[in-house]
Amino acid sequence: MFLQQLINGITLGAVYGLIALGYTMVYGIILLINFAHGEIFMAGAFVGLMMVTVFKMNIFLALILAMAFCMVLGVVVERVAYRPLRNSSRLSALISAIGVSIFLSTLALLIFGANAQGYPAQTFPVSQIHIGPAEISTLQLLILGLSAVLMIGLELIVHKTKIGKAMRATSQDYQTAALMGINVNRVISFTFGLGSSLAAAGGVLVGLYFNAVSWNMGLMAGLKAFAAAVLGGIGSIPGAMLGGLFLGIFEIMGVAAGLSSYRDAIAFAILVLVLLIKPTGLMGRKIQKKV
Repeated sequence: MFLQQLINGITLGAVYGLIALGYTMVYGIILLINFAHGEIFMAGAFVGLMMVTVFKMNIFLALILAMAFCMVLGVVVERVAYRPLRNSSRLSALISAIGVSIFLSTLALLIFGANAQGYPAQTFPVSQIHIGPAEISTLQLLILGLSAVLMIGLELIVHKTKIGKAMRATSQDYQTAALMGINVNRVISFTFGLGSSLAAAGGVLVGLYFNAVSWNMGLMAGLKAFAAAVLGGIGSIPGAMLGGLFLGIFEIMGVAAGLSSYRDAIAFAILVLVLLIKPTGLMGRKIQKKV
């Protein structure tokens, strides 16, 4: 029983980690919480569903196109809603983020309706693999494998590429980075696009896993992913991954213990407990500023 729930929790946590990466990257560079990130996750789920149901594509091609679409969407959102307010107060940027979130969710409601939609049965053939007393499905293996590949790819981009070096420099001090010749606008747009593509992958995988895609699916998933980013240490990429896994495992264990009515509350209760003990999160670091 424990092993089975652990497998289920890691699967769910891997998706939370994918979404949390977008939050933590954007915050690490411009200190902004992108509350429209959950709706980009939802948009990716709908694009993937349309590619499969309308255009009859296989799930892997649909996943790639959903990631590409949301990468462009993330860049557009940053350009239209956030860049003009970059030198304004934090409150102005926060209100703009909430406005984009409401706009995208309402647009999805108008286009796709209020009822949840599912993937055709033949989209991805699911079979069970026995691991001792537990079982893991081929769909869970797909989610874990793709999540691991995407997270490793992100680490390689951040630490092994020129744009990754620019991202790290901008996260330290974007004004100094601009003075050193880094195109800060391009770096920030790239960060939004990269984070949005990971959220889209999470949206397609969640839609396939639960076989339900709806206009409001991004709200709670986005809040939990934000909790995972804070839990791991906001601004830390490994922390976002770790926070997502912890959150998924504890949530599933709580459901297995008979607390299914409180599954959403469990995530935030754990977040509060961790922050009371370690305010910077599991992998966050204290930042000292000279005055």
